[in-house]
Amino acid sequence: MMTSQTNAPLPAVAVRNLEKTFVLHTQGGARLPVFAGLTLDVFPGECVALHGPSGAGKSTLLRSLYANYKPGSGQVLVRHDGGTVDMVSATPHQILAVRRHTMGYVSQFLRVIPRVSTLDIVAEPLITLGTAPEEARDRARALLTRLRIAERLWSLAPATFSGGEQQRVNIARGFSVPYPVLLLDEPTASLDAANRATVLELITEAKQRGAAVIGIFHDADARAAVADRLFDVLPVPSQAA
Repeated sequence: MMTSQTNAPLPAVAVRNLEKTFVLHTQGGARLPVFAGLTLDVFPGECVALHGPSGAGKSTLLRSLYANYKPGSGQVLVRHDGGTVDMVSATPHQILAVRRHTMGYVSQFLRVIPRVSTLDIVAEPLITLGTAPEEARDRARALLTRLRIAERLWSLAPATFSGGEQQRVNIARGFSVPYPVLLLDEPTASLDAANRATVLELITEAKQRGAAVIGIFHDADARAAVADRLFDVLPVPSQAA
């Protein structure tokens, strides 16, 4: 009798032998190694929490996955549009396509065009993908409501909002599109208990629809609530010249 072959699931993100070193050109070319030989697979529907001491390179790794930083060597393979894109060697056009359709990134800071309303900031990623503007704004309204951003603020630019309000706008924007991959840098920082719980609900819902989530969570309770496993990012000792 023939036995059926079970296909192993493919990772949504596959990191292979990644290396990153900062070169300080203003300080005589001093080299600061961050990580080397880093390998990681993250699968659809799971949340991997980056873990390690302060300065180990967790935020640097997230920025390298998103191609904000250029690693010295290695690969960041992202499943995208029926194929795979290596974010290390990809062209700027390919990187922008991955960011638009496949990989969302919620940083600790809101960086947007001044004078654009909060509602339009949250709706913009959906509109860029071709969603009708009013449908995109409906999604934005729902997220802003869940994250307790007062309706009177929706028509205002968030430059003068509190840090916690700006973080919630940032989260709403990051979760407006059902990205297959989500990168989260301290998504619960600066939030009160109620909004922290809402963000954890959004992460859980993203996992349930099949998103692969990679995040930094210094809040141990938040990490325990959503992370399926930890990935240790260990600092590389600096070598004397």
